[in-house]
Amino acid sequence: MPPSETTPLLNGNGSHSNTTFIGRVKTLIAAEGEPSWIASYRFFLFGSYLNLFLLFVPLSVISHQFNWDAALRFSFSFIAIIPLAKLLGEATEQMSAKLGQTLAGLLNASFGNAVEIIVGIAALLQGELRIVQTSMLGSILSNLLLVLGCSFLAAGFKFKESNFQVTAAQASSSLMTLACITLVIPAAYQSTLLANLASDDQSGLLVISRGTALLLLGVYVAYLVFQLKTHAYLFEAEEQEAEQPHMSVVAAGVALLGTTVVTSFCADFLVASIEETAERYSIPKPFIGLILLPIVANAAEHVTSVWMAMKGQMELTIGICVGSSIQIATFVIPLLVIVGWIAGPGHELTLFFANFETISLFVSVFLVNTLIQDGKSNYMEGLMLVTLYLVIALAFWVS
Repeated sequence: MPPSETTPLLNGNGSHSNTTFIGRVKTLIAAEGEPSWIASYRFFLFGSYLNLFLLFVPLSVISHQFNWDAALRFSFSFIAIIPLAKLLGEATEQMSAKLGQTLAGLLNASFGNAVEIIVGIAALLQGELRIVQTSMLGSILSNLLLVLGCSFLAAGFKFKESNFQVTAAQASSSLMTLACITLVIPAAYQSTLLANLASDDQSGLLVISRGTALLLLGVYVAYLVFQLKTHAYLFEAEEQEAEQPHMSVVAAGVALLGTTVVTSFCADFLVASIEETAERYSIPKPFIGLILLPIVANAAEHVTSVWMAMKGQMELTIGICVGSSIQIATFVIPLLVIVGWIAGPGHELTLFFANFETISLFVSVFLVNTLIQDGKSNYMEGLMLVTLYLVIALAFWVS
C-alpha cells in the first residue's frame, strides 16, 4: 500500500503528506492555529464522563417508536437531555472563546437557554400551554433560588464571605423585578376585570400579553447593549488566564446546530410522554413542569455556577444565575408568546400565570433582591434561597 495512504491523519506533518488528499482536506477543515475537526470532536464527545448518558438518546428514540411504557419514554428522554444540555453549553463556550465579547454575548443569548426554548416550543405546538408556563417559571425559580442558593452555599463553605459588583447585580435584579411585574399585571387583569364582567373573552388578555411580549423583547435588546457595550465595565469579572480553545469555530458551530436538532427530537418525545406519565403515576403536571424539566434544562448551568462560586468568581455566578433568569423572562417567554401568536388557535400563549405561580415568582425575586443588595454573600444566604425553593417545590407537589 502506498505510504500516503497509511500516513496517520493527526501526525502527517512531512512535506510529502501535505501533497496527499488527506493533507489537503486537513488544510481545508482546520484553520491555522485552531484544532482540527478530529481533535475538536474528540474533545466534544469524549471530554466529559457525562457524555456516557448520550446512550439514552437512541433509547429515547426506540422507546418512542415502539410506544414503550410512558415512564420509560419519559425517563429515557429526560436523561438524554442532560448531556445534550451540557454539549450545547460546551459548543457555545468554545465558539465564544474565539469570537469576542459582543458576539459571545449574542451567542449566549441565543443558545444559552436553547433547551428551554426547544422544550417550550415542543410543548406549545402540542397544545401543552400549562407545561410551557410552568417550565418557563420553573427555569426562572431554579436559577434564582436553587442554582444561586447552591452557589452561595458552596462559596460559603470555602470563604467566610464573598464579594461581587453590587451595581451590576442590582441592575440585573431590577430588570428581573420589571419582568416579574409584567406577569403580575395580566394576572391582576384576569382576576379583576374579567371576573367582574363574568366573561370568558380572552381577546383583552391576548392583546396585553402580545404587546407586553414585544416591549420586553425591546427591553432585552437594550439590556444586551447596556451589558455588552455602554456599561460593560460594570459586568467585567477579574482577569483570568485565557484558555486555549479545544474546538475550531466552524466545528463548534456545526456541533451546536447538530446538538440542537437532536435535543429538539428528545424534547418532543419528552413532552409527548408527560400527560400519560402524570396520569398513570399520579405526578402533578405543574410539578413536572416547574421542578423536573428545569433541573434537566439547567444541568450545565448548575455545575458551572457552583464551580465559579467555589473559585471566588461571584460576578460570573451572578451573571449565570440572574442573567439566565432575565433571558427566560424577557426573551424566551415573550418569544414563545409570539410563536403561539403565529401558530394560531389552540397555541395562543398568554402572560397570565395562575395566582399562586405569580406570587411564588414575586416572593422569589423579592428575596433575591434583598440578599444581593449589599454586594456580599455567605452560606446562610444560600441556605435561605434553597429553603424557599424546597417550600415552593413542596407546594407544587401537593397542588
